[in-house]
Amino acid sequence: MPNRLINSTSPYLLQHAANPVDWYPWGPEALKKARDEDKPILLSVGYSACHWCHVMEKESFENEAIAEVMNALFVNIKVDREERPDIDQLYMDALHLMGQRGGWPMHVFLTPDQLPFYGGTYFPSENWVRLLKALAEAYVSRKAEIRQTGLELQEGLSVNELSRYAPLAEVQSRDDTALKGLEKVIHKLRESFDSDWGGFGHAPKFPMPCVYDFLLFYHHLSEDPEALRMVSLSLEKMAFGGIHDQLAGGFARYSVDAEWKVPHFEKMLYDNAQLLTLYSHAYSATLDILYRDVALGIVNFVKNELSSPEGAFYSALDADSEGEEGKYYVWTRQEILDILGDSGEDFCRFFQVSEEGNFEHGRNVLWRTLSEEEFARLSGNRSHPEMHKYAVECKRKLLAARKKRVKPALDDKVLTSWNALMVKGLADAYRAFDEPEMLRMAYDNAGFIREHLMEENGKLYHTWKSGKASVDGFLEDYAFAIEAFLAMYEATFHEEWMLQAKKLADYTLAHFADPEGNLFFFTSSASEDQLIARKKEIMDNVIPASNSTLAMGLFRLGSLMSESRYTDAARKMIREAEPLFWAEGRYMANWLQVWLMDKFPLVEIAFVGRNALKFKKEVDKIFFPNKVVVGTTASSRLPLLENRSSEGTETHVFVCQDKVCRLPVKDIQGALRQLKLLKQEMVQPFKALKNA
Repeated sequence: MPNRLINSTSPYLLQHAANPVDWYPWGPEALKKARDEDKPILLSVGYSACHWCHVMEKESFENEAIAEVMNALFVNIKVDREERPDIDQLYMDALHLMGQRGGWPMHVFLTPDQLPFYGGTYFPSENWVRLLKALAEAYVSRKAEIRQTGLELQEGLSVNELSRYAPLAEVQSRDDTALKGLEKVIHKLRESFDSDWGGFGHAPKFPMPCVYDFLLFYHHLSEDPEALRMVSLSLEKMAFGGIHDQLAGGFARYSVDAEWKVPHFEKMLYDNAQLLTLYSHAYSATLDILYRDVALGIVNFVKNELSSPEGAFYSALDADSEGEEGKYYVWTRQEILDILGDSGEDFCRFFQVSEEGNFEHGRNVLWRTLSEEEFARLSGNRSHPEMHKYAVECKRKLLAARKKRVKPALDDKVLTSWNALMVKGLADAYRAFDEPEMLRMAYDNAGFIREHLMEENGKLYHTWKSGKASVDGFLEDYAFAIEAFLAMYEATFHEEWMLQAKKLADYTLAHFADPEGNLFFFTSSASEDQLIARKKEIMDNVIPASNSTLAMGLFRLGSLMSESRYTDAARKMIREAEPLFWAEGRYMANWLQVWLMDKFPLVEIAFVGRNALKFKKEVDKIFFPNKVVVGTTASSRLPLLENRSSEGTETHVFVCQDKVCRLPVKDIQGALRQLKLLKQEMVQPFKALKNA
């Protein structure tokens, strides 16, 4: 008989619906049962693409004898971390306070009133039952002590996040300029940079897109060649690596090694959305064709593998298929030669395929160390154009063969925050490459969020599946959706998108603000499901923090609409978080981009006239991160466009910064010259610092 998870919308919970464990979803029924029976809660958190979650399910949760122990001693609650990031975040922090490493699957033991008292991640089945019995016995015999432990952890969880990170903070001395603080951040990034393979630190390596976006922004202002080198090397090595699907495009979640060679094979929407933005920005900054090819590959992957008929995007592809991690993606050398024939020898050399294999069981992950041009020159068998044609044809044949394999499971829930990231990624890519299909996909996805996940008053829901939206939205949903709708406005000049962003911003200010501080809570005050502590998300990681993203959105919205209450709120957020910038630059990279927008005043470009969109497309071709664009072909009541018009067939361009406008120009070259002069002015403080 299925357990209570059978009625869930989460694919991860449904995977456990046939377990003999009497799983409950998080909610009033499970919590009431724990209180009524005075039983401790076993909280198990994971997600559908998690390899070790599957392993523990197979070893323990499908085992009748182990399930019998769990059912007798605990109220067992399963949570999808992607569906309930608030629960995951809260009890992951509890795990850290216990001195444990975090990760998934995560298991935390709670009192009936949700206080944590013990936790861990993956437990082998032979240890699991012993642990269960020991903790259940301890709960009965030392209840007061356990409750006291839980209360102390609750107190720790309730500590202001900035206070918790205070030991990391560095207050700028009076003699230090803001730019000196920025130089310290760059110096620390250089120290942790892998100059051979790109990326930061050692294995495992995560892409961390917002760090490279920050470095692109910094290079734009400082013209520091080392900053661009860190970006270029990392993006090339990631593109060449096994973390990048060399056949179908798209990226896996991370690399288990320092060379980006062997991925953890799950593919997440949020990674690919951010990497689409990053590679699009890098192309605009450098015109390197590799970045364009990678971005187009991401779009194709998302279109082919993660698109729903309604215009939304699904969450993830599993790491496993047929019970083996990566089986869908890896090859033996003989398999490739059987498909490609004698011509497969060059393909094997190009993609590092060997008889012994670079993965498990003699299989190979496809990855390369050379560009097609370099390989063609060194091998001498083909010219560069011939090599490109050869590689494309080989990939086509192997991809056709791969599609006959059993595919990894699809997590087909729709998450607002991740979809909003993809809207922005597609809008950014459209502006970089002027590919109409990208704009169509972005428009459909943004429309889906507005129609299915957003109420008229600006309230968002976090997840959607099988025609139903559920779970009150979190700060990440609002922050990323504001950014997505603003990106849609700047791509199209359709004012409806900006008005939707404004509606979301107003709802966020009303329901997520902290009366005692300037940073925002992760959960809404209007949510019925209140946990034992209300958290704030501050540090940027593989996904930028919801607070830094909200600061970015409010700053841009305030600039686009000339509404100081939004920019003032963003500036207050920046000032509160700023002490952390100089110590933890790698984990404050998105914050630093907002800080740069404020320190080097945002450039406002207004296009008015029949060719407004055409002129904007020319500006979109250049990388200029600290700008916003507005435009109309006729007239508009937006403050930046008010009382600005053009006559007949003319189009006027107004370039402004810090409440000062240049003379309007009637041709795009004149506007580009004005932007070039502004850029030269921005570079001067960095040059002065280096010459000091």
